[in-house]
Amino acid sequence: MRIRLLALAVPLLALAGPAAAQPSDGAPTAKPRPTYVVDRVIAVVNDEIILDSELAVQLTPYEPDLEGIDDPKERARRKDKLRAQVLDEMIAEQLIIEAAAAARLEEITSKEVDQIIADTKSDNKLDDATFQQALAAQGVTLAQYRQNVKRQLTRVRAMKMLVAPKVNVTDEEVRAQYDQMVRRSDAVSQVRLAHIQLTLPERPTDAEVAAARARAADIVTRVRAGEEFGKLAAEFSDDANTKTSGGELGWIERGTLDPAWEQVVFAMEPKEVRGPVAGPRGLEVFYVTESKRTEMKPFEKMKDQIKGELQQRNMQKQTTTWIEELRKKAYIEVKL
Repeated sequence: MRIRLLALAVPLLALAGPAAAQPSDGAPTAKPRPTYVVDRVIAVVNDEIILDSELAVQLTPYEPDLEGIDDPKERARRKDKLRAQVLDEMIAEQLIIEAAAAARLEEITSKEVDQIIADTKSDNKLDDATFQQALAAQGVTLAQYRQNVKRQLTRVRAMKMLVAPKVNVTDEEVRAQYDQMVRRSDAVSQVRLAHIQLTLPERPTDAEVAAARARAADIVTRVRAGEEFGKLAAEFSDDANTKTSGGELGWIERGTLDPAWEQVVFAMEPKEVRGPVAGPRGLEVFYVTESKRTEMKPFEKMKDQIKGELQQRNMQKQTTTWIEELRKKAYIEVKL
């Protein structure tokens, strides 16, 4: 529940009993009653406040993840970071709510909130009693949940009415995105790879490196002359895990290899051999058995999907820009 800052007449930070009066006869002064912090303001957004109890409600879904962190210091660090992130989201939401009010957008009705709650219960197969129990387990009252739903719907409406009109994706942009995807699809996305590993000592001599390079060059020559790579792997490879299976490493996806190796391997054609390539254990000879490229559907079947993705991407950018503009115009004070 949000309380108008201007309406606060009594501080919320603490409730304390009246101070004991000093007796006129000189008797000892009575001990003051203890002070109990019942809530506190952790942020001010223009003339609205955000309470620590409101932040606690928003953090409830994350508590199991935090409890799973064994190190107390790391758990505390993660909690502080999460509190700051969630509070920042709450501040952004409040700015959007105020922007919606300033634009005089149609207010969300109780009927709309009721429908969202009904859909939520239906999707999760909950009756009224189990729904209330689920809320209670998260420390949320039904009134708080209804208020959260109303705020979320207001946020969605504000985005639709105030941000979406600024987003425009042209046919030319859609076509350009498709063409870029086609160019990317021409690149190899996976290779079925085999290797022969020629191990070197941790600090090899020049002679040892030269000998290994000579063996690698001989293997490459023999494969190109028609010898079977798998048989040569069984004979020469120092990798005990793969030599009996012809040096087979299986299907390798782009982005999973060392960058230096990937540059070599993903430039190779099927049935091509290359080496020697330096590795952490010595030298490698690579052999690509097969390769796969991403298949692209025709433009007519892809254009609606691409347009939707571009609109969503542009919507996110516009929203970020819009919220930053709201922040610059607002009075915001964080008290974490």
